[in-house]
Amino acid sequence: MPHTGTGNISGTVLDTNGEVVQGAHVTLSGSSGSDTRTAESGSNGQFAFTGLPPDVYKVTVTGTGMSTFTSTLVSLHAGEVYIVPPVTFSVSGGVTSVTVNGNKEELAEEQVQIAVRQRVGGVIPNFYSTYDWNAPPMMAKQKFQLSIRSILDPVSFLVVAGVAGAEQYQNVFPAYGSGIEGYGKRYGAAFANHVSGTLLGRAVYPAIFHQDPRYFYKGKGSIPSRALYAMSAAVIARGDDGRWKPNYSNVLGNFSAGAISNLYYPAADRGASLVFLNGLADTGADAVSNLIREFLLKGVTSHVPKGANGQP
Repeated sequence: MPHTGTGNISGTVLDTNGEVVQGAHVTLSGSSGSDTRTAESGSNGQFAFTGLPPDVYKVTVTGTGMSTFTSTLVSLHAGEVYIVPPVTFSVSGGVTSVTVNGNKEELAEEQVQIAVRQRVGGVIPNFYSTYDWNAPPMMAKQKFQLSIRSILDPVSFLVVAGVAGAEQYQNVFPAYGSGIEGYGKRYGAAFANHVSGTLLGRAVYPAIFHQDPRYFYKGKGSIPSRALYAMSAAVIARGDDGRWKPNYSNVLGNFSAGAISNLYYPAADRGASLVFLNGLADTGADAVSNLIREFLLKGVTSHVPKGANGQP
């Protein structure tokens, strides 16, 4: 976790074929020349410098058999997270000997800190959108941290209250009754849905299947291609290894939450149809949510890291 008043600079090293480069030597230099730090790009090509005081920095990337890359000057302010645009440079013929020395825990923790600062209008959580196409994966620990932070966010309680109120108004699940008691039961059921869906779909299953629970903003291409990508993200996920695969985490999370709801919904409303309909409805809602993330939220989300503009 970064110290108060300090910032972070991170980035990704790629070759001209778009493949990640491991073991590239990265040097960060402050304007005075006294604050110089070094790191090596990890197995996913990522590097990160954390706990940086405000200053003007320069990033230099070198490696055996590689050309030298020097960034433009980066003016880092207190508490700012800056993502260097993907570093792309040529690797000359032959085999480059590299050493993997990335701090995965530190990079994963940084992803959580970036996520929890992102809010639509500075208020509504936008924790599960990442605007850095090459964002490093979170480890299981960080997936649970982010899910719990999402569950307990004050705005989540207000959203659940609104859902329960709408159900009360429309007399959904009439066996719950009316008045304060009926509203309390509906609120409890809606909150249980929120907890089980978030915990299973964004922490438990992503940890089991090694999948990333976040939506990776594309931001480039035609509107139809972006829309298709956004909707497909409900059933296709990026694995922690960077490869795309069926989104077992999200789909199983939705249907598992539907199955668990049989434990607390009125007896008259329980059954396989409740599981099936809720699972399909939640998956469809995720597709719609992804469309909103792709086309509307970036411009109104606070603390989006500089240089994070989606697909390179």
